[in-house]
Amino acid sequence: MRIAIDAMGGDEAPKEIIAGALESIEKLADDDKIILVGPEDQITPLLPSKIIEKGKVSVVHAPDVIGMADSPVDSLRKKPKSSIAILAKLGKKDEADAVISAGNTGACVAAFQMRMRNLPGVVRPGITVVFPTPGGPVTICDVGANIACKPIHLYQYGVMASIYSKNLLNINNPRVGIMSIGEEDAKGNENVKKTRDMIKADKKMNFIGNVEGRDIFKGICDVIICEGFVGNVMLKLTEGLVDGLFRAIKHELMEEKISLALKFKPVMMRIYQKYDYNEYGGALLLGIDGTAIICHGASKSKTIKNAIMASKRYYSEKINDKIVEYFADSPFANSVQNDKTQELDSNE
Repeated sequence: MRIAIDAMGGDEAPKEIIAGALESIEKLADDDKIILVGPEDQITPLLPSKIIEKGKVSVVHAPDVIGMADSPVDSLRKKPKSSIAILAKLGKKDEADAVISAGNTGACVAAFQMRMRNLPGVVRPGITVVFPTPGGPVTICDVGANIACKPIHLYQYGVMASIYSKNLLNINNPRVGIMSIGEEDAKGNENVKKTRDMIKADKKMNFIGNVEGRDIFKGICDVIICEGFVGNVMLKLTEGLVDGLFRAIKHELMEEKISLALKFKPVMMRIYQKYDYNEYGGALLLGIDGTAIICHGASKSKTIKNAIMASKRYYSEKINDKIVEYFADSPFANSVQNDKTQELDSNE
């Protein structure tokens, strides 16, 4: 498997990104290859000569970098030789089986969608993350790719996230809920209500109805769908809440007694690891014709290593083939075609 990584993406690039790539090598198969994308003069000095000689790691030169604060689409136009743009081209040309970046999320989504294109039957891709909860993992889609969702997009997020949950998290019949402001059918905006009707019409989905934000960690569903604006706020809020809670608990334990804090430290570390985004690598961009993972901007070497291993699992399970097969028999195949035609007309 050929795994291409944006060496310049993220707050700690390129040092932490390259370190993560090197750490993953011992866990990869003999025929797996790592491709680092970015300025050669910044990447090559950080690579051991033996690694290059063995052919496990290669470098594709990309002189430009898209910053976190840059406009995604404008940057891709102005910087066609940026690491994100070149990364997407590798995926498009079938020179990489997976692409990974911790860079500008908007630029990644735009580049991967424009270059690699969507899977047949998919209207819009969605970023998917897994929330660890006491009741088991909860897959959430979308958390940032699409902030102007239509019901067909949300319905497809439910399908793709369910396939992900079933095949990668081993949940046989994932329970699907749609994020709303109340569990009653009458609650929610028109998008939520229309999406609910669409999902109910698909008898293959195990739909449980509306869920609220407080339900995420209660274990009442395995998949939650929402538009990217809501999902991203929910993701960032959870990250901050987890960090804040652990800081508060640590402070209280230290105030009580240092020996008590030391006694609880192993337990706290185990719990923290379960909720640490570094343990999960990154978020899959479901619906793209390829394997694309977008990592946290603050990714460390462990994050990148885990993202590489996650890409191998996704690729080996042939999740994309299962998504295409499902949508080929979808009761909304005509709706998908009409929506795609409308989008093409509006872009001309």
